[in-house]
Amino acid sequence: MLKNKLKSAVLSASTLTVLSAGAVAAQEACTNYSVSDGDTLATISIAAYGTSNYQPIFNANRDNITNPNNLKPGLILALPCNDGSLPNGQSAREVIANEEARNADNQSTNIYEAPIRMVLGDDWAPFADESMNGGGMMARLASTALRRGGNNREHSISFVDDWASHLSTLLPLGAFDVSLGWYMPDCSNKSYEWGENTTMRCTEFDVTVPVYDSVIGFFTLAESEYANAQSFEDFHGATICRTEGWFTFDLEQVGLVSPNISMMQPRTSVECMDAVLNGTADVVSFEVELAADILAQMGVASGEIVENAYLNNILSLHFFAHKSNPHARKYVALLNRGLIEMRESGEWYAIVSDTLREANKRTISN
Repeated sequence: MLKNKLKSAVLSASTLTVLSAGAVAAQEACTNYSVSDGDTLATISIAAYGTSNYQPIFNANRDNITNPNNLKPGLILALPCNDGSLPNGQSAREVIANEEARNADNQSTNIYEAPIRMVLGDDWAPFADESMNGGGMMARLASTALRRGGNNREHSISFVDDWASHLSTLLPLGAFDVSLGWYMPDCSNKSYEWGENTTMRCTEFDVTVPVYDSVIGFFTLAESEYANAQSFEDFHGATICRTEGWFTFDLEQVGLVSPNISMMQPRTSVECMDAVLNGTADVVSFEVELAADILAQMGVASGEIVENAYLNNILSLHFFAHKSNPHARKYVALLNRGLIEMRESGEWYAIVSDTLREANKRTISN
């Protein structure tokens, strides 16, 4: 029962059966599309939305996709509408408004409880960005979770751009209670040598249920020898760039560690992308949403930097609390209750799709 509640389900098998009757051949937004041989989520997204950022399609069909680049012909995909809603469904804003109204009478207790202090970094659109509505996806999901599932907890959200300090300093010292948006390794997998950061995540933190599943892509210059790598071993000898303080466990799992590769870790993701452009790095690896946002910000010509069509990782973001915090488990439980209710009501998908709509609109305007 609990496992079913935690699944990031948007379309059930029965829903897909109904959709199949109305599936269309054209790749158009706000329709149900039947996959053809050779389709990938990226090619479908370009045809339907004019962007290679296929994460919105992935979100809407998560339970039926294991590899965005290997789709089974005949699979029925719901292609979200431009407002983020699913075909024939309520708009994201309608769902959010209905849930806010339904929970308007949620009363807090008379017992004083200190506000939960949450922290995230800036300039990580669409996940965390002070210029976005509510501070971006992670902030919106966390704030809403603390008002759902019977919760009504006061909280604050701060932006500290030194991401590396969140887990290593700010949470252990008690400056904040929860850090929003970190990938968690499979701590039961000990088939590879854990790095220091992986060990820290697996031993020092209590974490929530998965908040969001991201596709982590590998991006290179179009003419790079690594653009068509078909195995992770093909990346051996490359210089791979990922932002300072970010996770590396997914690279460790597939042998992309020294001396097989050289790792470059600048302070910002823009610096990573610039390193690929100027040839000081061969490959940059992070979320497909973030890549689309950065390329638009930098004004990089279409097709100059491409996503590898064969290799990616799908990882889950979580909210982290340090085990030294006496209320860590309580805060995780509060967030879990809210997140589970949001999944069941559809509000989780509504917030995610509304945030991606905002980010995509900004990308196109740039």
